Amino acid sequence: MRRLHVEAYADFTVKHFHEALARGAGTRRWHEALVERHGYRLGYTATRLSLQAAGLVAKARRRVGVHRKKRPRRPLPGMMLFQDGSTHRWLPGLGHDLDLVVTLDDPRSVITSALLVSEEGTASSFLGLGETIAGYGLFGSLYTDRGSRYFHTPEAGGKVSRTQLTQVGRALAQLGIRHIASYSPEGRGRMGRAFGTLQGRLVPAFRRAGIVTVAAANAWLRTVFVPDWNRRFGRPATEEGTAFVAYGGLPLETVLCVQEDRQVGRDNCVARHGRSLQIPAQRHRHHDVRATVRVHEQPDGSPAVVDGPRCLARDDAGGALLGEDAGPRRAA
Repeated sequence: MRRLHVEAYADFTVKHFHEALARGAGTRRWHEALVERHGYRLGYTATRLSLQAAGLVAKARRRVGVHRKKRPRRPLPGMMLFQDGSTHRWLPGLGHDLDLVVTLDDPRSVITSALLVSEEGTASSFLGLGETIAGYGLFGSLYTDRGSRYFHTPEAGGKVSRTQLTQVGRALAQLGIRHIASYSPEGRGRMGRAFGTLQGRLVPAFRRAGIVTVAAANAWLRTVFVPDWNRRFGRPATEEGTAFVAYGGLPLETVLCVQEDRQVGRDNCVARHGRSLQIPAQRHRHHDVRATVRVHEQPDGSPAVVDGPRCLARDDAGGALLGEDAGPRRAA
């Protein structure tokens, strides 16, 4: 057992290592159960004490600090979700840190979305919300920190503005989701503990699975790791039923995007971030000069020009112009 730990599982936590030996499941599906391969039957405590006696793992330090009362969980799934990011060397082979953005259901500790990005921000928040709503439905409230992508804070360290909304705040209000701001690190303790567990398990799991790129990591997170995590760490809600509601509104891409108003120039173009978005000829009018239109930017960076419910023009992620006849698209 000790040799196996040194040769293949040195970066696993003791708990994660024992699960691999005893069940062959947990966060992995890439090889058959190790209990059948190695015949390992000892319990977790025996495994931990043996590794500590050999000097392969350190004893955990006792927690010392102020006693805090645990906040009760919401009784129904979908009543409150957390969203937060953690910067870490998630894929050591890349040689730089990445941000893991996680959306988590408070009553059950179930991860509804997890994705790696180069830097967390508005786009990654929209992606996490989109995955959650598409997979589970609308939810009651979202609890986040007071970062600039979530809230405007007029005075440093003060209360957030409830009238000057960020793009994420506007989208949540449009969806009818209450946005709750955290005013203390302890308020996000549940997410902090989740990220501590993720840092101990996800990095070695990526290594064992041979994951070396962000695209492969995100696909593996969605199809393998998150479902296994939810089976391992998910817990039943205290009450039966759910607060998730099936989404039946406008296409999510018209809500979970950056929205800005622009005036059409004399050349029938809209200027944005140093780019000119050409509006093709419309069937119902000769031009849109001096008209106020709205520009939507999707999380992948592709923009669209909309006027009320109509899409006048949109660019794909590569910059190719697509006119209104390129396909139906309803705007918010």
